[in-house]
Amino acid sequence: MFLKLLREGLGRLIVFGDFVSRPSPVERSSDNQAVVDDAIKSLSLYQFYACPFCVKVRSEMARLGLDIEVRDAQSGLYREELQREGGQVQAPCLRIEEEGKVQWMYESSDIIAYLQGRFGTA
Repeated sequence: MFLKLLREGLGRLIVFGDFVSRPSPVERSSDNQAVVDDAIKSLSLYQFYACPFCVKVRSEMARLGLDIEVRDAQSGLYREELQREGGQVQAPCLRIEEEGKVQWMYESSDIIAYLQGRFGTA
């Protein structure tokens, strides 16, 4: 019980630290942003709110100006969906749907590299 409370408390501190230190998003032309907004419709992030790895991914999403749908996999429907379709309950997990195929990407560093490679500015 104590460890769960400690973990949750530390997670909330990490979330707060991310909130106060979050960088401004990259600026794109309205045409470029429209292309990005269209592309992210095929993405969704399964996450736990206070997970430090999830915070890291959400921070990079904010920096890149990506309004990707975020799904809380802590419990309920999205947790079951993550287990059933992704194969395991682990967060963060980026669901990528392209050309009728779905890919589940689980590691925060892989997710960030994918987002930077696809949406980063040169």
